[in-house]
Amino acid sequence: MHYRVLGRTGLRVSEIGLGGEWLNGLTAEETRVILDTALENGINFMDVFMPQAPTRDHIGQALFGRREKMILQGHLCTVYEDGQYTRTRDIEKTRRSFQDLLDRLQTDYMDIGMIHYVDSQEDFDLVFGGPVMAYARELKEKGIIRHIGMSSHNPHIALQAAQSGLVDVLMFSINPAYDMEAADTDIYDLMDFKGMEKSGLVVDEARQTLYSQCEALGVAITVMKPLGAGTLLKAESSPFGVAMTVPQCIQYCLDRNGVKSVLVGCHTPQEVLEAVRHQTLPEAERNYSHIFSAGAPLSMTGKCMYCNHCQPCPAHLDIAAITKFLDLARQQDQVPETVMEHYWSLDATAEDCLQCGRCEPNCPFGVQICENMKKAREVFRR
Repeated sequence: MHYRVLGRTGLRVSEIGLGGEWLNGLTAEETRVILDTALENGINFMDVFMPQAPTRDHIGQALFGRREKMILQGHLCTVYEDGQYTRTRDIEKTRRSFQDLLDRLQTDYMDIGMIHYVDSQEDFDLVFGGPVMAYARELKEKGIIRHIGMSSHNPHIALQAAQSGLVDVLMFSINPAYDMEAADTDIYDLMDFKGMEKSGLVVDEARQTLYSQCEALGVAITVMKPLGAGTLLKAESSPFGVAMTVPQCIQYCLDRNGVKSVLVGCHTPQEVLEAVRHQTLPEAERNYSHIFSAGAPLSMTGKCMYCNHCQPCPAHLDIAAITKFLDLARQQDQVPETVMEHYWSLDATAEDCLQCGRCEPNCPFGVQICENMKKAREVFRR
């Protein structure tokens, strides 16, 4: 298992994490086997938003005696009322539910206290200017939560959170289909890919800006819905008309700026193993470029998606990596030292580009790759 530093928190998390939603309805033993499998295969990061008491109890029992082995991202503002999960901004309900989460998980702290599901400007203003954020900061001051996070599906709202200085971790919905959804699509339409009806298959600039800004600010992104609730795994349900594998979906997310861990919902230990298989597959089997060349009418925006469909390069450049570092550098007035170091650690840099142009006809997004390589030479000149 490979690990990444969770932004400015300093925590080292597994590239593949466990999304807890699919643990709902399982027995204590079924939950334990899934968590055993996850831990045995190097997964050390897990999201718990579910307010159902049995689910919380089962996770607590499974982690008893080894709590320190799992970094937990636990949510504020999720409650169980009238037999169903509900999001709330009522501060007393929020306090009771979060304390219940700690009690049932048999722990006295949460590594990341995740403010749950903020998607609108009105809700953002209510949360950040009201008692919910005040409560989160109180918990952090007491050491009950170590870092504050927020989950969102809206790139504009998520960017405000990242820029607020209050949020260290952003849980955001990412997959190749969502990255082409209209930025103002609500979560219900997002799940059905209805935002594409507004924009067609166009790379959403708001999302790309969010990812790069998070990387630049040290705000870590943890990914929810990387499989699009399974729709991307079947040709008949995928908006691209072709099926992806679980490892390909994971790789797509890991290639986005700012992403540190991809949370995969698993209902069985076999599904955990399918997710961690990503770590041992050769690059060719993790490559997702086929979805961009399957005949779907993609709009050529000139924005690199880091898919490496432009390869092979006669100079052996990793064009996606160079462009990714270039995008990061452009977010700052001065190139961050870490970005500069990563760029010059590549086996081949833009200095080695032959300007032959063989890559550009292969790009499904019409990126002016040769110009980007020229720009990279200027930006990263030592």
